Amino acid sequence: QVQLVESGGGLVQPGGSLRLSCAASGSIFTVSAMDWFRQAPGKERELVAGVTSGGSTNYADSVKGRFTISRDNGKNTVFLQMNSLKPEDTARYYCNVNGTTRSVGLLRYWSAWGQGTLVTVSS
Repeated sequence: QVQLVESGGGLVQPGGSLRLSCAASGSIFTVSAMDWFRQAPGKERELVAGVTSGGSTNYADSVKGRFTISRDNGKNTVFLQMNSLKPEDTARYYCNVNGTTRSVGLLRYWSAWGQGTLVTVSS
């Protein structure tokens, strides 16, 4: 079993910054893609940013130039630095981590979700 613990959400004024963290723990052999999604009230969940095990990143057009995703492979942790926040960034943010577990010689793939952390951008 793999658990994800998110932190860093909160209330911030427009133009402000927040840094989200998501730490994976448990039966982890390898970690591959690590992503951040968000879901605003009444809207579908959308991909915000992703980073591969090799460090390649991708971003939603709406956050390019403002958000930066990074990872600490030694700690199985992914970060999302959010700058120049806008009211439209208000949402619950979820991390999604994918990887493998090795048990009795078998390699098993898993995909885990964090519990979500609320980001509110308002004056």
